[in-house]
This record gives sequence, structure tokens and C-alpha cells, in this order.
Amino acid sequence: MRRRLIQSTLAVVLVVIAVFGVSLVIVETRTISNSAQERVSSEAQRLASIVDSRLNVAGAVNAEVLHGQVTGDRYAVVRIPGQDALTLGTKPDGEVIRGHASGEEGETVVVEEPRSTVSREVGRTLLIIGLVALLAVVAAVLLAIRQANRLASPLTDLAETAERLGSGDPRPRHKRYGVPELDRVADVLDSSAERIARMLTAERRLAADASHQLRTPLTALSMRLEEITLTDDPDTVKEEANVALTQVERLTDVVERLLTNSRDPRTGNAVSFDLDEVIQQQLAEWRPAYRSAGRAIVSSGKRHLQAVGTPGAVAQVLAALIENSLMHGGGTVALRTRVTGNQAVVEVTDEGPGVPADLGARIFERTISGRNSTGIGLAVARDLAEADGGRLEMLQTKPPVFGLFLSRTPPLKRPRTDEEPTVR
Repeated sequence: MRRRLIQSTLAVVLVVIAVFGVSLVIVETRTISNSAQERVSSEAQRLASIVDSRLNVAGAVNAEVLHGQVTGDRYAVVRIPGQDALTLGTKPDGEVIRGHASGEEGETVVVEEPRSTVSREVGRTLLIIGLVALLAVVAAVLLAIRQANRLASPLTDLAETAERLGSGDPRPRHKRYGVPELDRVADVLDSSAERIARMLTAERRLAADASHQLRTPLTALSMRLEEITLTDDPDTVKEEANVALTQVERLTDVVERLLTNSRDPRTGNAVSFDLDEVIQQQLAEWRPAYRSAGRAIVSSGKRHLQAVGTPGAVAQVLAALIENSLMHGGGTVALRTRVTGNQAVVEVTDEGPGVPADLGARIFERTISGRNSTGIGLAVARDLAEADGGRLEMLQTKPPVFGLFLSRTPPLKRPRTDEEPTVR
């Protein structure tokens, strides 16, 4: 590209020099020739005036009187009536420029000058024009090289940026070059880099969320299958199989929700549902794990609450909180439901040491964990809660109390409104 720019600029300059240079040479040649002719004619007129004045004073003119009046390479012939012709200077060889003049006494003067003087002057003029043209060519080449570097270097940078994007490095460079067209290309590449970075981040986040959200139902399903393999009681097998089928349905719901969110994160499936059913489902799923750990899980509070949200997402949030208490907490885990304003609240607490003060404000950030865990469970739970208009907060650090706030709808039926603790 640099070579093409230099060649094109040089070609334009040469064309301009050829057009205007030839015209200038022709004009200057004619001007020099006309000036030489005017000089010779003026010299002839001057000599004629001198001869007239001499004739008027002395009545005669000779070569000695006119000696010194013709200088340089000029040659003059003076013809006076009644006298021999007078010659002044040396007759030039070759082509000459000739000027004529007549005096008042009838004399004629012819002045000649070699045309070589004109040729020498034309040559000097052509040399000057040639030097100027050469300087113009050199300046044009230097400017062309500078302009080519100014245009080619940004294009090289843009090509490297595009190559980096293709190799999986979506970092925008935010570099501009002062050329509107190139800056526009840089803007587009930076915007594309930011979009690719967001897409890659979303894909990595989806993979992390999928692995985390699928782990819990798969773990619960494996526990149910283990229960089936360890018992010979048909009733127990049937009960555990029904729970396993429920786990499969929940797993299917998790997969569908992940796929839906990956296609359009704004798509929501919020409906009015019975909060008790989701809580009882979670208690049934996690009871074997808590029993194996020698701990208990209980529920209490308002019954028959209707909440607005996605049942599967709410189940995932509660599962994340219950699993968090199983891994990091201690003692009995309690799920308590209550009402505040037009919201249904599910509080999850345990009897463990709580959350360190330095992690309390960052507990919902990704990769933040008090122990060797992924650190994304609570972050995913918060995102799920906010997807349908709810929110997940940490109400207390010691003992730890997490609150899931959901929009509430009036219950379909309310057999009783008092709080009735239930232990399971």
C-alpha cells in the first residue's frame, strides 16, 4: 500500500510538472527571445540617435566617433548617405538577432547580436525550472512517504486488532489515528471487541451457572437412587422413586431455564405459585443429606402463602441457601416464612459461626467464598431471585440469616393465619 501511495502521488506530481513545466518553458523561451529582440532594436535606435546628433553638430561621423558605443558580442552597421558604411564590433557567426533603426538625416543602423546569447539565457532558465521541479518531486516523495506511513500504520494496527479478535483476545484498544474513516473502523472494531467480550463472559458465566445449578439436583437425584439401592421395602422404593422423578422434572426445568436465559435473559416465566409446596419439596430433597451429617432441617411461619415468581428458580435459590448452610453452617437449619407489606419472605438461618465481617458486604459477589468452594452459588441465587422481580439479601451475619423476598398475591384459601411451626 505504501508503494502504491508513493507511486500515485509521484505520478500526479510528474503530470503537473509536465503540464505546467512545458508551458512555463515555452512562455519563458518566448519572453527571453522577445526581450533580446527588444534590446537589439533599442540599441539600434540609440545608435541612430547618436549619429543624428553628430551629424547635426559636426556634419560627419566616422568609426572613431562611434567607437565604444557597441559593446559585448553586438555588431553594428551604420550607413550614412554620401559616406561609406561604418562597421562597429565583430560580425557574429551563425544565427543572429537583428535590429533596424533610421535616423532623421537618412542614415540607417543595423545592430546584430548572436542568438547564442538567447540560448544561454534560455538554458539558465531551464536549469532553474528543472531544479525547482526536482525539489518539487523530492518534496512530493517525502510527503507521500509520510502520508503513506500515516495511512498504512493505522491499517496495520487495525489488521492486528482484527487478528486478535479472531484469535480470541477481545480486548478493545481504544486507539485513534486522526483520520475519520480509520477512526470509524477503529470504533467498529472496539464495539465488536466489547460485544465479543460480553458474549464470551456470558458464555463462561452460563457454563459456570449451569454446572452449579445442575449439580444440586443431580446430587439429590443420586442420593435418592442410593436410597433405593439400599432398601428392599417396596413402599420405600416407591416413595424414593417418586421423589427421584420429581428431581428429574426439576432437573429438566433447570436445563430449560438455562437455555431460555441464554437465548434471551429478559424472558421471564413468573407465575403465582404456592410457596409451601416449594419449601416442602426442598425439605424432602435435603433431608437425607442433613440426616447423614447428623443435623436437622425445619420450617415454620406463615402457611399457604401465594408468591409471584418462577417455582423452579425459587427452588434453586432455596437449594443454594440450604446447601450453603450444609457446607458452611452448623446445627439446625430453619426455613421461616413471613409477610412484610406486599411481599412474602423466606428466611434461611442456621446455628453456625456466621459470615466473617470482611465477607459480609461481598457475600453475593462471584468467586467470593469463605472456604474452598466455587463462590458462585449465592451470586447465581441472587440473579435467579432478581430475574422475576424478587431479591435476595443477607439480613444478619451472626448467626447468618438470608432473606428471599418475593411479590405476594392473596392466598386462594386460608384455613388459618396464625404461625404454626412444623418440624420435619
